[in-house]
Amino acid sequence: MIQQTISLLKSIQSEHGPSAFACSFGLEDMVLLDMISKHARKIEIFTLDTGRLPNETLDLLDRVRDTYPVPIRVYFPDAKLVEEWVEQNGPNGFYRSVSQRKQCCHIRKVLPLGRALSGKKSWVTGLRREQSLARQGLQLQEWDEGNHLQKFSPLLEWSLEDTWAYIRENNVPYNALHDKGYPSIGCAPCTRAVEPGQDIRAGRWWWEETTAKECGLHAPK
Repeated sequence: MIQQTISLLKSIQSEHGPSAFACSFGLEDMVLLDMISKHARKIEIFTLDTGRLPNETLDLLDRVRDTYPVPIRVYFPDAKLVEEWVEQNGPNGFYRSVSQRKQCCHIRKVLPLGRALSGKKSWVTGLRREQSLARQGLQLQEWDEGNHLQKFSPLLEWSLEDTWAYIRENNVPYNALHDKGYPSIGCAPCTRAVEPGQDIRAGRWWWEETTAKECGLHAPK
C-alpha cells in the first residue's frame, strides 16, 4: 500500500503538474507531507492559516519547517473580508447557525484555497474513505468542478491503523492534539475532543445537527 501511494504521488508529479498538496497538519497530511518530501518534491506544499488555528497546529508547522527540507507556502484569508464578517456577526458568530458557520469557512478556507490552487492542474488531499459517510463515494482521482482541476486522494483506502503505523515506523511528527482525543483537527473554536467509539468527525462543529460536516473545501458532488 505504501509503495502504491508513493507511485501515485510520483505520477501526479510527472503527469498532472503543476500540482499542490493542501496540508492541514492532521495525521493523514503528515503521512503525505513525509512522502512528498522524500519522493515527489515538485508537488508544492501549502497550508491555510485561518487565523483561528490551535497553538498545537502552529507548533507543528514550526517543527515541520525544521524537519523537512521543503518549502511550505502559507495562505491567509483576506483581512477586509474577515473584518467585515466579524463586524456583522461577532468573532464567534459561526455558533449561531450553519449558514453563518459556512460563511466563515468560505472566507477563511475556501477563498484562500482558490488562490493556492490558481494555475495548478491538480491538487492532493489527505481524505480517507472511512473518515465519514460523506466521503464514502470519493474516488482516488476525480474532477474537482469547483476548482476546475484534478483532485487526488492518495490515502483514500488507508485505514486509521495504516496511517498510525506509517507515522510510527517513519518517526513522522504529528499534532499533539491527536494524543488528547482529537481525531480530526480544524480551527480551535470549531474542534473538540471526542469520546472513545464516537465518529471521527464528531468533534467538528459539534453543535450542528447535520451528519455531513464539511467546511466547503471538499464540497459534495
